[in-house]
Amino acid sequence: MRLVACIALVDHGITGLRSGTQFEPALLHLLVAIAGIFLLAGLWTPMVGALVAVIEWWNAFSQSGDPWTPILMGTLGAALAVLGPGAWSADARLFGWKRIDIRDRHS
Repeated sequence: MRLVACIALVDHGITGLRSGTQFEPALLHLLVAIAGIFLLAGLWTPMVGALVAVIEWWNAFSQSGDPWTPILMGTLGAALAVLGPGAWSADARLFGWKRIDIRDRHS
C-alpha cells in the first residue's frame, strides 16, 4: 500500500508542478511530492501521512474540478499515518519495529 500511495503522490505532485500554477498551489504540489518520497522510504511515516491527508483533503474541497483523486490520496495518507511505517522502513531501522502482543483476558 505504501509503494502505490508513494508513486501516486509523487506523480500527482509532479503533474501539478508541470501545470504552471501560481506559487501557493505549486508549493503544495511540491510538498506532496516530497511527502511521497518520505513515505516511500518509510521516514517519519505517521507525521508525513497526516500531512498528506490534511493537504489533499484541503486540496479536494478548496479547488474546483474532480475532488475524488485528492480524497483518495488523503485517505491513503491517513491510513498510512495510522498503520505506521512497517518492518521494511527507515523508521524501523532508526527507532525499532514496534510489536503489540495482545494477551488473553484469562491470564
